[in-house]
Amino acid sequence: MSKEKELFIREIKEGTVIDHIPAGRALVVLKILNITGREGYKISVLMNTDSEKLGKKDLVKIENRYLTSGEVNKIALIAPNATINIIKNYEVVEKYKVQLPDKITNVVKCSNPNCITNTNEPVKPKFKVVNKNPVELRCLYCNKITDENDIIKQFLGE
Repeated sequence: MSKEKELFIREIKEGTVIDHIPAGRALVVLKILNITGREGYKISVLMNTDSEKLGKKDLVKIENRYLTSGEVNKIALIAPNATINIIKNYEVVEKYKVQLPDKITNVVKCSNPNCITNTNEPVKPKFKVVNKNPVELRCLYCNKITDENDIIKQFLGE
C-alpha cells in the first residue's frame, strides 16, 4: 500500500500570486517582472503542475511585491488566462483575470525587421490584437503578425 504525499508551496502573508500561467512560462514572468532573485523577495515558483483547466500550469508567488498595471499587461501577452491574486494578511483580498486590451502600444516590437518601428524613425510600435489565445498581434504599420513565441523571445532578450 502506497501513500501519496503532496508538497504545497507555503502561504504568503502579503504579496502577489500569479496563477494559471501556461506550463513552462513562469521564468518568463519573472523576467517580465525583472526579478533575478537578488532583490530580497521570497519567491515560490511551481512549474508543470497539474491543472484541471490547462492540463499543466505554472504558478508564481512573490512575497511583499505587488504588480503595476504595465507588468500585468505584459503578463497577459504570454499568459492570457492568468489570474492575479493580491494577498494581505494571508487572505486573498482581490482576484482578477489578466485582460488583454484590443490595442497594444510600445510594449513589444514588431517582428518585421524592416518595419518603420524598427528603424531610427521616432515611431512607437502599435498593434491590434487579432487573437487573444494564442496571442497574435497585427502591426498597425506593416500588418506583420507577431505571435506569442516572438513576444516571449523579446521578453527573454533573445
